[in-house]
Amino acid sequence: MIPFVREIEFEYGRCDQVSPLIRRVIADNPGPFTYTGTGTYVVGRGTVAVIDPGPDQDGHLQALLAALDGEIVSHILVTHHHSDHSPLARPLAKVTGATIHGRRAPHLAEVSPDVMVEAGDDEGFRPDVEITDGAVFEGPGWTLRAVTTPGHTSNHVCFALAEENALFSGDHVMGWSTTVITPPDGDMGDYFASLEKVKAMGFDTLWPTHGSPVREVEPFIRAYADHRRAREAQVLAALSQGPITIKAMVPTLYAAVDPRLHAAAAMSVLAHMLLLVKQGRVACAGVAGLDSVYRLA
Repeated sequence: MIPFVREIEFEYGRCDQVSPLIRRVIADNPGPFTYTGTGTYVVGRGTVAVIDPGPDQDGHLQALLAALDGEIVSHILVTHHHSDHSPLARPLAKVTGATIHGRRAPHLAEVSPDVMVEAGDDEGFRPDVEITDGAVFEGPGWTLRAVTTPGHTSNHVCFALAEENALFSGDHVMGWSTTVITPPDGDMGDYFASLEKVKAMGFDTLWPTHGSPVREVEPFIRAYADHRRAREAQVLAALSQGPITIKAMVPTLYAAVDPRLHAAAAMSVLAHMLLLVKQGRVACAGVAGLDSVYRLA
């Protein structure tokens, strides 16, 4: 079982000091993919970095500007291009003069319009500076380093805060829920590798964009990976009963999950299937998709 952390104390628009170097303002965009809303982080004092500005909401922009009053924003850092993370970056940069750092949104075939799998894409996201793994961002009393973590999306990147041995984990690891992996941009093989990469770095705290921090990092990430392996085993067990489609197996595999999330769950199963097909453990006729018939190889 994953030891989820779901308790959180906050008010929308309020700026909370959550650690010696970190403040957080939560946007009023709660939902099945965002939990209580997007947590925008401010690192440092005087000259600061802002991580994941969030959705393009004027109320959230005004709350951030109030929190930043009298300070200089030197960096705006974006973990990935989903619409609950990146759209406010440009309006915030316009007001503050800060530079936006991130990895540009990929151009991929759209998911079927009847499949709601995330809060939506910010397809036009273009940072001012393209991030590479290990890139360093500094201010008075704080140092952030980019940790590329593809899997949830191909352009996902986390940010390590050296002074607190903490990681702003975006949607790569969340305390309140598992992470959705949505092909073709999301990749399950990349996700497993990124989990191991983060686990090996030995952080004391993870600060997800949604929800509360994770304090017991190594066992939490291990449980996260074990959950994925268990889901993979369930998929293989379903296939052992005979050929089947993803859509047919999801209601059983995710019986305990909010039905609103079943479309997203189906995409995660597809991500598992694509990895299993790549490994030669599963086969399907034609192109692998939600309606394809799969069988054990």
